[in-house]
Amino acid sequence: MQRVGFIGLGAMGRPMSLRLLRAGYPLSVYARTASALEPLVAAGARACASPQAVAQASDIVFTMVTTTADVEAIVLGDAGVIHGVHANSMLVDMSTISPHGARRIACALAASGAEMLDAPVSGGPAAAEAGTLSIMVGGGEAAFERITPLLQQLGRSIVRIGESGAGQIAKACNQLALCVAIEGVAEALALCERLGADPSRVREAMLNGLAASRALEVFGERMVHRNFAAGVESRLHHKDLQIVLDLAHGSGLPVPAAAATTQSFNALMGAGGGRRDSAALLQIILGIGHE
Repeated sequence: MQRVGFIGLGAMGRPMSLRLLRAGYPLSVYARTASALEPLVAAGARACASPQAVAQASDIVFTMVTTTADVEAIVLGDAGVIHGVHANSMLVDMSTISPHGARRIACALAASGAEMLDAPVSGGPAAAEAGTLSIMVGGGEAAFERITPLLQQLGRSIVRIGESGAGQIAKACNQLALCVAIEGVAEALALCERLGADPSRVREAMLNGLAASRALEVFGERMVHRNFAAGVESRLHHKDLQIVLDLAHGSGLPVPAAAATTQSFNALMGAGGGRRDSAALLQIILGIGHE
């Protein structure tokens, strides 16, 4: 079997890497903190001292970190993946980053003889554990075919969107629609509450009409029950919206709903809610702030 490396063992990367390990793939891992490595090492993975060492020990390296700068540092920095690639090496970046950044990294790797796919995901930690993520892939068709058996361990929907960067474009569009929908749910439930209607009953009615959505189902339930423990931390959606706005600005496309939603997320960040679930937008709309 192909040797696999995984870098980034947080709320998403940990269950994803464990699924690959349990599927029988020899796994090498790297994380900045020893505590993040422990569950993987206990399950049989090999700990490496650097991203470079992961690449030297692997045919395919997965990365799952936060920002474009994080991926660039891991791949192109000192002791980065690029310094350990060899013939047949491939990088699969599953982070949510700028399409322009993904293309820059892919070009640098190509100059060193390695391939890269950008393959961001949607679904959150629960889907990562269940292997039911939606995976949006950018890169060459042959590389996509090579990696598909591994992606099938991680996701239920796996779609090659196009060439390098196209996966990140799809993820930006996904996040635009999702975050605006979360804002809409927060405003609707805040309005019914302010007017004296039961939010749980309003949500139940809406779930059986044209306003039904996964955002209403998942985030709406958290809002009704004031459960703001993070599924996906709101700071990550805030970061994703910045990518959306940068892309829209660069293409001259107006995205007023995304811009307005970003202001709500800005307020949530300013209130200290960055580590809370995005359902905490409800508090911002109601003027409660961070609790």
